[in-house]
Amino acid sequence: MRYVTTLALAGLVPAILAAPAVAEDVSFQLINQSGLTVVEMYAAPTGAGSWGNDILGANVLPSGETGTVTVAEGQTNCEQALLFIFEDGRTQEAMTDVCGSASFTIN
Repeated sequence: MRYVTTLALAGLVPAILAAPAVAEDVSFQLINQSGLTVVEMYAAPTGAGSWGNDILGANVLPSGETGTVTVAEGQTNCEQALLFIFEDGRTQEAMTDVCGSASFTIN
């Protein structure tokens, strides 16, 4: 696994959109104070029912590190459910307003 401090959600963004309004991605600082390495992270609009793709991809976020994460189309759905999967297989879920927060800390 590769350790990095900048993380991004890989998403498909068409070069040309038919609709006049474009949903904007939202980035924020993810601070890992959990004592464990985060190996996967998912975000989904509250009540979506599915998680989508792993935001970290091939990257991980070790405890004590901070990285930038991006939620695709976050401004369309500011209230996001977050799922973190740690190196030992444990999981943690949280809710946050990605539009109103510059950072999120995992404890």
